[in-house]
Amino acid sequence: MRKQGQMFEQFAKNYLENRGLVPVCDNFNSRIGEIDLIMLDNNVLVFVEVKFRSSNSFGGAIAAVSASKQQKIIKTAMFYCLTKAINFEHTASRFDVVAITGASEPLDIQWIKNAFPT
Repeated sequence: MRKQGQMFEQFAKNYLENRGLVPVCDNFNSRIGEIDLIMLDNNVLVFVEVKFRSSNSFGGAIAAVSASKQQKIIKTAMFYCLTKAINFEHTASRFDVVAITGASEPLDIQWIKNAFPT
C-alpha cells in the first residue's frame, strides 16, 4: 500500500512541478505527523496533502482530508518550520490538496490551492 502511495505522491509532485512549483521536501515525517510534499510556489511555502481514491464513492479523495487530518497537517507544518528555523507566523504559506481519483488512465486530478485555512 505504501508503494502505491509513493507512486501517487510522485505523480502529484510531477504534476505540480509542471505547473511551476519547486520541490523542497518529500515525505516529511515527525512524531506529530507526515506531510506528503513541501514545495515553493514563487515565495510561498506550500504544504501538500496527496490523496488517492479509485472512485468517488464515499466522497472521493477530497473527502478523505478531514478536519482532524487538517489540524495534524498544520501542526506538522509548524514543526517542520521549527526544525528548519523558518518563522511559520511570518512566512507566506498555504495548504494544498492534490486529489487523484480513478481506477485507470486517465486519472482525474484536482489541485485545490488553499484547501484549508491555518
